[in-house]
Amino acid sequence: MENSESSQKRRKQIRLQNYDYSQNGAYYVTICTHNRKNLFGRVSFVGAHPCVRPSVAGVMVKEKLLSLEQKFNDIEIDYSCVMPNHLHFILFKHSAQGAHAGAPLQEMVKWYKTQTTNEYIKMVKQSVLPPFDKHIWQRGYYEHVIRCERDLYEIRKYIEENPAKWFFDKYYNAKD
Repeated sequence: MENSESSQKRRKQIRLQNYDYSQNGAYYVTICTHNRKNLFGRVSFVGAHPCVRPSVAGVMVKEKLLSLEQKFNDIEIDYSCVMPNHLHFILFKHSAQGAHAGAPLQEMVKWYKTQTTNEYIKMVKQSVLPPFDKHIWQRGYYEHVIRCERDLYEIRKYIEENPAKWFFDKYYNAKD
């Protein structure tokens, strides 16, 4: 029987059982900053429309996201949104027929988080960005296998509308 301390530390399993995350397909990913700290900009209004005003760090994480396509040549970033304290993106994986499937999603996300953290540290050392507390990114990330066109449409819509929901987000008032 487990004690209460070890059961509290167990993380919720989000991955599909027996699913090969290196296979071709579409994936929706969300990565959050450590302690939901607002590092990547702010949401403001242009007329009646909310939009994300990225910080220098926000621009950097977007550029690094797009660089995933050069590092892993069998993927395409379909849709993305950098929010003040998190990032959403849709990734298409499409290896040539009969080719080795390539890196699994988990490896790509790990590479991305490492690259953005290294760049952030470099920019702190250059006095471009303020220091951070221990980590840039939260441990882990959220992923969802997109299985049909309707699902893809709904996720694109969610990403597009995410800035409009910012002021209702329970993490909006997270400490900066």
